[in-house]
Amino acid sequence: MSEYLIRRILQSLLTLFLVSVVSFGLIHAAPGGPTTMLMRPGQSPEMVKQQMHNLGLDRPVHIQYLQWLKRTVSGDFGNMFRSNRPVSKLLWPALTNTLTLMTTAWLITLLIAIPWGIYNSTRQYGISDNVASVLGYIGFSLPAFWFAIILQEIFSLKLGWMPLSGLHTMGRTDFPDLLQHMVLPVITLVIINLAGYLKYSRAAMLDVLGQDYVRTARAKGVPERKVIFRHALRNALIPIITILGMDLVTVVAGATLTETVFNVPGMGRLFFDMAVGREYSVIMAITIIVAVVVVLGNLLADILYAIVDPRVRLTGKGVTSA
Repeated sequence: MSEYLIRRILQSLLTLFLVSVVSFGLIHAAPGGPTTMLMRPGQSPEMVKQQMHNLGLDRPVHIQYLQWLKRTVSGDFGNMFRSNRPVSKLLWPALTNTLTLMTTAWLITLLIAIPWGIYNSTRQYGISDNVASVLGYIGFSLPAFWFAIILQEIFSLKLGWMPLSGLHTMGRTDFPDLLQHMVLPVITLVIINLAGYLKYSRAAMLDVLGQDYVRTARAKGVPERKVIFRHALRNALIPIITILGMDLVTVVAGATLTETVFNVPGMGRLFFDMAVGREYSVIMAITIIVAVVVVLGNLLADILYAIVDPRVRLTGKGVTSA
């Protein structure tokens, strides 16, 4: 187990390194750049060159990358080009808001999807299963931003039950106000993500329930509840955990779109604003943080996989089930 963990951690670090190299190269290869942003009416080219020199932007790209990597590893994301404000002062509040929104929606999704999928696997083609199928089709077919706009139109503009946007009413920072503002964004993310997890959990349970050892347990007279939760569920969780780690990118992307529609001051909205303003230092910081979240999610999925399935062993060629 320890060797397996070390191997996965090293792979995760290599992945983050490659993401940083590719992202840094693509951003610096993009047209325009900080020069366009630094130019002011009446400024001479010499003044712009001096600003570029002060910011270290006139150095070779690989030198800039090494300097950026050294600062980033130490937790310093640098300053913004235009205002010279520390990137961290923008980043951490936005990250907190995104994690709050994303984690809440994800936990609610899992608490609904996994038990519901397990229930439907034991009662195929019943009313509950058909309702879940219809909900699945809706979730798969609706774009997150469109569904968010529909919720705003109905519950905020027409009925007036919920706030239209933001995370707080002006002048308020209390938890009930935050909870009220989070209702529509969380519903949007839950409905969009619920469809996939319902399908995964149902399919995983159906596959396990068809195995010989489950039929044997039933033939021996083991109560159905024990068959489901003791014999079948643990093995059904293996593909579900794998999907959870892989699907984290989709969850982050959905949160980004939802933040933009609901004007939530999170990472998605910040990334959009900084991309328009060509604040490359902020864009790189957001890219790396999102990459870290995704890689950690996959690493956690691998660890849970090894815990759920004790047969997982590390060999010289990779992970196998012994």
